[in-house]
Amino acid sequence: MIRLIKLCVVLVVIWSIWWWGAGFGLRQSLSAWFAAQESRGWQAEVSSMETGGFPLRHITTLTSPALADPATGTAWAADWLRLESPAAWPGRQNLFFAATPQRLSYFDQTVVIRAETLVARMHLHPGLALALDRMQATGGAWQVDGNAGPVMSAASLVLAMVQQEKPDTYQFEVEAEGFAPGARLRRLIGSAQSLPDYFKTLKLDMKVTFDQVWDRAALEQRRPQPVRIDLRLAELHWGNLRLLAAGKLEVDDQGIPKGAITIKVENWRDMLDMARASGAVPEQLYKTAERGLKMLASFGGNPKALDVQFNFADGFVALGPFPIGPAPRLIIR
Repeated sequence: MIRLIKLCVVLVVIWSIWWWGAGFGLRQSLSAWFAAQESRGWQAEVSSMETGGFPLRHITTLTSPALADPATGTAWAADWLRLESPAAWPGRQNLFFAATPQRLSYFDQTVVIRAETLVARMHLHPGLALALDRMQATGGAWQVDGNAGPVMSAASLVLAMVQQEKPDTYQFEVEAEGFAPGARLRRLIGSAQSLPDYFKTLKLDMKVTFDQVWDRAALEQRRPQPVRIDLRLAELHWGNLRLLAAGKLEVDDQGIPKGAITIKVENWRDMLDMARASGAVPEQLYKTAERGLKMLASFGGNPKALDVQFNFADGFVALGPFPIGPAPRLIIR
């Protein structure tokens, strides 16, 4: 019995030393990372850093973290950020974000993010590179506000990024229930006032191959860039408008896509009117586009539904046989 008690005491001491050492190492790693970013010209600040959670977890709270990358003009600041991980393996991190306003800036544009119970769960591979195995961000009601008022909001958020058998390929899934574009966004896309405030469905399912694995270098050095995109399904259902999209693209080192995306649109006339109101379709081309889309819709047997293909080639994009203009460059800043 005495030997058992002694053994338990020894194990408790060993575990306590491990917990303290791992927590100290985690704090040192975070402090070193912030210092390294400052040496690279970033703004990387945190007012305090505390660790708790003994004996089974490490809970590290960063107070007033602020990051700004002058190379990309991106900045983020929050009241606090909490990192939680099992004491046995810190590579399974849960990031809990403050429910108080977070500020995200891109050069001179700043938005304020408010989110309930926003959590990012990250599984990292062992090793110094800390390559991402999987990440899932979930949250309750959230809202993004700009200088002119609400930009967008939703009742919930699910965003998943999972590494596949090929290490540089990741599966992405996005879903937002009760998504609502703000007044400014509605004006930008030219939406009709008759459309409801909320989307019925907003989903994305795609697989993306990058030019390198997502690891710590993706934040410290350069972002991995997409080279292949397999869009399995994108679905948007907003009032009477419903859009489904799928297709595959190859992306060169300049971010120029090549391939095709097939889109099915229900009540396509309403969407064409939105494109005209937003300026995406110039007024002088509206009648031409309407006639062409009407002809394409007639091939499917339902004049209100449209099955078309966006073709990307030589830096340009065409809607079926109708050229639209330069293709967007797919570059992650």
